Amino acid sequence: MLEVRNLTKKFEKFSLDNISFKLEPGYIMGFIGPNGAGKSTTIKLIMNLLKKDSGEIKVFGMDNVKYEKEIKQRIGFVYEEPYYYENLTLRQMKNIIAPFYTEWDDKQFTKYIGDFGLDLDKKIKELSKGMKTKFSLALALSHNADLIIMDEPTSGLDPVFRREILDILYNIIQDEKKSIFFSTHITTDLEKIADYITFIDKGKIVFSKSIDEVFDSYRVVKGGNDLLDWHIRQEFIGLRTTKVGFEGLTDNPEKFQKILGDQIIVERASLEDIMFYTIRG
Repeated sequence: MLEVRNLTKKFEKFSLDNISFKLEPGYIMGFIGPNGAGKSTTIKLIMNLLKKDSGEIKVFGMDNVKYEKEIKQRIGFVYEEPYYYENLTLRQMKNIIAPFYTEWDDKQFTKYIGDFGLDLDKKIKELSKGMKTKFSLALALSHNADLIIMDEPTSGLDPVFRREILDILYNIIQDEKKSIFFSTHITTDLEKIADYITFIDKGKIVFSKSIDEVFDSYRVVKGGNDLLDWHIRQEFIGLRTTKVGFEGLTDNPEKFQKILGDQIIVERASLEDIMFYTIRG
């Protein structure tokens, strides 16, 4: 569905450095990383909004530059900040966008507008951020797209809106021919729906693996500061100390249990833990 191989893009103060990952049909991939890690740059390169320096991007098995027009017919794209003509109504905006797609389905669009509780005669400037996201999603889902690419779609939305959107995405991939590439820094959303996680930091891929593999690989270790000598500290991926004790991330909890036994507590790591401690170091 989507394959990125050895992708590089250099800017004056930032480089996307030789990144690779792959998304198969029928799955949701969460794309995580801190602000400035390279998430939006990667998406712009996939959509050919930026020119890559080197590497390969294939969508539906086709080169994303050579077959850009055919590929974009089959992609639904949802930005964090959608760019619409603010003084137009939803109906007028839809009438501008729909003719670009050969497989546009007006019946499907009308269904989503009803499901989302949107009023086609409302002006775009009158919509809340959540409503704009739902409108973007209705557009993205109404031309038989096989790949939905979303750049921070739930950022700034309240928990009710976010949950609704996650339910919509989950329903989309029940059709096992469709896939979703979901970039976000809200990792709790991905824990609910993602099948795979790709983690990027400072322009490099930290890992790209199934969410089950991620949760099987990492643990949070907690204990008293008196246990922390120099050698123990070096064993952590990332470590945080306070007056009451330490908390650190490891991908080798057995080693800590062997050395420190029942003096420590070992807990399952969340995606937020993994991201925080990996970046913190």
